[in-house]
Amino acid sequence: MNVLRSERVAAFLLLAAAILGLVLANSPIGHSLIELKHVHLAVPFTDVDLSLGHWVSDGLLAVFFFIVAVELRRELVVGELNSFSKAALPAIAAIGGVVAPALVFLAFAGGGPTADGWPIPTATDIAFALGVLAMFGRFIPTRVRVFLLALAVLDDLIAILLIAFFFTADADLAYIGFAAITVTVFGMMSRLLRPRSPYILARRPQWPIIAALCVLAVLTWSFVYLSGVHATIAGVMLGLVMSRRPAGRAVHGLEPWSNGVILPLFAFSAALVAIPQVRPSELDPAFWGILVGLPVGKLVGITLIGGLATLFVHRRTGVKPLTWSDIAVVALLGGIGFTVSLLMNELAFRAYPEVADQGVVAVLLGSAVAIVAGAIAVAMKSRSYRRQGEQEGVGGAMSR
Repeated sequence: MNVLRSERVAAFLLLAAAILGLVLANSPIGHSLIELKHVHLAVPFTDVDLSLGHWVSDGLLAVFFFIVAVELRRELVVGELNSFSKAALPAIAAIGGVVAPALVFLAFAGGGPTADGWPIPTATDIAFALGVLAMFGRFIPTRVRVFLLALAVLDDLIAILLIAFFFTADADLAYIGFAAITVTVFGMMSRLLRPRSPYILARRPQWPIIAALCVLAVLTWSFVYLSGVHATIAGVMLGLVMSRRPAGRAVHGLEPWSNGVILPLFAFSAALVAIPQVRPSELDPAFWGILVGLPVGKLVGITLIGGLATLFVHRRTGVKPLTWSDIAVVALLGGIGFTVSLLMNELAFRAYPEVADQGVVAVLLGSAVAIVAGAIAVAMKSRSYRRQGEQEGVGGAMSR
């Protein structure tokens, strides 16, 4: 299972699943697969009724968002975002990486019926971006990876807020209240699993607590779904309130399943669309907004705002600044929207199925451009750092 924790393997599986979904959707069996995706499965004696595709995007994907939330909390408490000096640069760059792609999208689709899709190109896929960096950036300094990780985590936090506020309609306050109760109990009960809790020190069995947490998690997801809020927000809520040590162990156990099953399954399902048989001039403006917004918007926003922010951060904190070229490399990787962009595309264009199909293709193409450009930039930057290290090594040896 350890191989499925690899960033490289996770990125490869995501890409392979998306390509497979797109290829099969446009094959002779494509129509049958797309129909299967829309088959509904209801939970007996409840109001929970979703299609197979939504069981993946609303149900299984909540596990991915749980892992993201745990990672975010860890970074805020003990990681790379636990102080102003550490969080300032990635936070400012993340804002630039959201505003610029949104403006690019609106430049194409603003004023039209699909303008609500502006959040789609604002997301960054953590697994994919880190995977490309790991594949091609052997000699890239740790501080660049840390900056990318912090940027992607903050980017996903913004994406979560966008999903919660812009893709929620007619929320049922009663069910939100029930979810708040189950989340609170979940957080309190998870503290019983801390290493030095009285429950653990008394050598009591852990499985009853774990079973109760699983039940509470399912109830929370059900209440959030029934409330009208997108169900993946349940994973975020649970990840943020769970006690840190038990949450870390939970992520360790869930990560291989997320990387090896859930995310590839979502990528396959989301990419299961027939490529629109239209001329480029007939494509919706939203298609071009996504296609350009992901690679170009991210590059401009993160590089420009992040580059200017390094001057402020270095002067105020004394922290060693990243170079403009370092930030540009990260910005190219930030254009890999993939998972969260596909989810936002599905939410934004529910009323426009044909535009949603175009949006899927645009996300895949835009992310593909970012992958190729990012891989080339990372490889070139890695070679530059390797030569720099060799020269410093030779200079140090001569001085001795």
